[in-house]
Amino acid sequence: MVSRVLITTDYLRPDDEVDHYLRRHGHETVHLPMRGRRDPEELAAALRDVHAALVANEPMTADVLARATSLRVIVRTGAGYDSIDTDAAARLGITVSNLPGINANAVAEYTMGLLLAAARRLVQSAAGVAAGEWPRQDGRELRGATLGLIGYGAVARAVVPLARAFGMSVLCRTSVPAGERSEEPVRFVELDELLAASDYVSVHTALTERTRGLLDAAAFRLMKPGAVLVNTARGPIVDEQALVDAVRSGVIAGAALDVVCVEPLPADSPLRGVDGIVVYSHLAGQSAEARRAAGLEGAAELVAALKGAPRFAVTRPEAARTAAVRA
Repeated sequence: MVSRVLITTDYLRPDDEVDHYLRRHGHETVHLPMRGRRDPEELAAALRDVHAALVANEPMTADVLARATSLRVIVRTGAGYDSIDTDAAARLGITVSNLPGINANAVAEYTMGLLLAAARRLVQSAAGVAAGEWPRQDGRELRGATLGLIGYGAVARAVVPLARAFGMSVLCRTSVPAGERSEEPVRFVELDELLAASDYVSVHTALTERTRGLLDAAAFRLMKPGAVLVNTARGPIVDEQALVDAVRSGVIAGAALDVVCVEPLPADSPLRGVDGIVVYSHLAGQSAEARRAAGLEGAAELVAALKGAPRFAVTRPEAARTAAVRA
């Protein structure tokens, strides 16, 4: 059976190798790249008569999914899938897959880039030169500093050897059971101790109801005055107004944010114009190598899921309820 596949990931294009892979397996492809916020009505219309979707970080809400009456498979070309209502998908008989660890190396290297940029004030220096100035403020070295990792998934584990190569000591807060942790040179501590002891705090945990707003005013008060927050995970893990207040008042030194609560960053965001806070455009996992791997692995997962054999499913479709829900 020929399936119609919607592709919204912005770096996947008609006639690329992913497109050829899917068509070679007998599927019809439709491209509608996500570039910024999309009207839910547009997404719902695009999903009409679509059997599978290879998607970016689109808000696949219960309402949108309920209207996609032919949809059987969704594959996220990344690890995070918080933008998809997986409970609704399961009720509707839709298999949702992600690609765990697919861009871990890219995000880990990017994390170190943000640490270096923050420590040496690289963005501020370049902006000063562009404005006709010649900034000469000193920075800080990473060697001898303490890095605190919130989370211990594939990305955090990839950060550890890079940070150690720079001479940093590494703390970690994780819910991963002790028996499932590797023997890396990491000291596992509770969150309060991590925040108090770290010179840099880097977020690598999933967005859940437990982690939403995890880094709030109380958390920032536990951190060192010279500490810097780095977030390459999900924006809502950080209380943005509390962060702005903390940086402006000197509670912490600054933040490097690759992710924010609303993307692209709104013109009236409180994060704009705050000395010490630098916002990037959600590029941590977007290396050429990671994009290629995500596209091809995502396509392979989609083909497997359409055959009823997904490798990385995060939902268990309730097939028995599907007919009743869609009636």
